[in-house]
Amino acid sequence: MDKIAPKSRRTLLKTATAVAGAVAGSSLPILASAAPVAQGAEIIKIISSLPLTGPSYGQSISVVNAIRMAIEESGRKAGNFIIEYEALDDATAAAAKWMAEKEAENANKALNDPDTMVYIGTMNSGAAKVSIPILNQANLVMISPANTYPGLTKPGKGEANEPDVYYPSGSRNYTRVVPADDLQGAVGANWAKKLGAKTAYVIDDTELYGKGIADVFVATAEKIGIKLVGRSGIDGKASDYRAVATNVRALKPDAVYFGGITDNNAAKVLKDLRDGGFDGSFIGPDGIFDTTFLKTAGDAAEGAYCTFGGVAVSSYEGSAKEFAEKYKAAYHADPEAYAIYGYEAAKVALAAIVAAGVKDRAKIRDAVFATKDFKGILGTWGFDANGDTSVTTMSVSIAARLADGTLAWEKVEILTAG
Repeated sequence: MDKIAPKSRRTLLKTATAVAGAVAGSSLPILASAAPVAQGAEIIKIISSLPLTGPSYGQSISVVNAIRMAIEESGRKAGNFIIEYEALDDATAAAAKWMAEKEAENANKALNDPDTMVYIGTMNSGAAKVSIPILNQANLVMISPANTYPGLTKPGKGEANEPDVYYPSGSRNYTRVVPADDLQGAVGANWAKKLGAKTAYVIDDTELYGKGIADVFVATAEKIGIKLVGRSGIDGKASDYRAVATNVRALKPDAVYFGGITDNNAAKVLKDLRDGGFDGSFIGPDGIFDTTFLKTAGDAAEGAYCTFGGVAVSSYEGSAKEFAEKYKAAYHADPEAYAIYGYEAAKVALAAIVAAGVKDRAKIRDAVFATKDFKGILGTWGFDANGDTSVTTMSVSIAARLADGTLAWEKVEILTAG
């Protein structure tokens, strides 16, 4: 993720009201109210859990800032309740990525805090596997701004016991505001075909999200006539991927599809492929749709394609464009791709708290699931019974060189997956 200088980092983390007693390390609290509230008003807390240590920092802090912005716009109130927000880190410095132990710790902290009514997270689908069943015990609703693995919500789309294994109470408590990979992986394969690819090599980072979306790409590619010539699962912490690059060069695929995330050395994979002589199309999913991937891959990233459940920030229109402008004014940086989903998740949470009218986890969960015809910055949408969004907009972006010499994800085409 972005290597933010200390001064810039402080700017990104500032709040409209100074927070007394700064908390170091794993949490970024909003505890003071910027607007007057009724004497004795009850507190409801929203907690987020995202990787705020390591390469995902830039993407995750952008989501945190967007959540904070939505809460600030509400006057830190929802109905008669004061809203507090705490951003937890599910990554560790040693791993430089999310860890199951940290995610479990965060989920249990939320579970055991009687004021916490909403959990916004996670960034990584594998982390959601950890926290969903913990929070499910107490009807504590989750709203993810980024998870896309189909098996978290959809029967028949993942492992045999999914998704029921994540919901021990028998009731759903998990929703997401982004389209799932059964749509996105298919879009990636269809884009490869549109580029003229007749053969493809698939690489994945072996994690839940990466392998899952690569599987969807493979299944769709075979249906539409793209021949799979090889596949490799990689160690996301390896020092190099020259052996994979050598294999790719020998097989000469028209396209390479990478299923995985920036944290798992996606940029190094691409650099080694290019250094090894691969000159075909490189396509990845939203796991690499960030500025860190572009900065780390450097020149090798130019011309790479990426699918995303939404559109690039540079293509925002209407209320989404207004959001990006407000974000930049507040934080002196453009929002990353998932910031808009963090903002929408917070808006849904606030609306559900108002609709429920009581400080009750089950009733607030039910109000979130009852979200229909929600007029947000993603358009007018709602959740289905599984907790999936009705939004199906997908886009393909290319890593393009801007006039100032930097690389940025620029929209190529907007699609509606079905």
